[in-house]
Amino acid sequence: MHATGVFHFWALILGTFISLLPIINPLAVSSTFLAITEGDTEAHRLEQLRRACIFMIAILVVSLLFGTFIMRAFGISIPGLRIAGGMLVVGIGWEMLMGKSEPGKSTEVAQEAARAKRDISFSPLAMPMLSGPGSIAVTIGFTSLATSYLDYCAIILGIFAVSIVSYFTLRLSSNVVRVIGTNGMTALTKIMGFLLVCVGIQFFVNGVLGIATEPTLIQAIKSALK
Repeated sequence: MHATGVFHFWALILGTFISLLPIINPLAVSSTFLAITEGDTEAHRLEQLRRACIFMIAILVVSLLFGTFIMRAFGISIPGLRIAGGMLVVGIGWEMLMGKSEPGKSTEVAQEAARAKRDISFSPLAMPMLSGPGSIAVTIGFTSLATSYLDYCAIILGIFAVSIVSYFTLRLSSNVVRVIGTNGMTALTKIMGFLLVCVGIQFFVNGVLGIATEPTLIQAIKSALK
């Protein structure tokens, strides 16, 4: 692999990591994770967490590998996917940044749902807390950047890196929540929200540029101007 290929490989890993981590935001999930596993033994809590992270990887990898098939089946173009994904990510980031969501209400719903079932590893922990619509949309969007199997491997490695960070963050969630506190969690959520807005806008810009530089569109404009 030549130097340019190595740079592109690591850039995809880093890009996947930077794009997914703010959306998944394991710090924000920490308090809910503690609440829905309240009363569980440490061993059972860690087992649920381990399975949830495995489910998260599976969900995102399946979204990545079958994203192109889904796009073709529904006639979705890559620029269209980038624009839609960008709008979705901006919306999620904006709510995190401006604090317009209702975390207390969603947390209560998640807790009630979790208490009604013994196994919370897949739902609600893996889906939708760790791998919700936003992270799935971004992962599918990365299919537009993958041109070889090495690119897919790089994106999958980025997903693995996010899952590892999520695992250890949630494993230490009791310490994290106690050290950071409510104000610290709020500040980190806003920082993550700002990063998401930036990522979403860049996705949107790339989609618009993809449409604007489409050869058929350029040819049609040239023909109209003749």
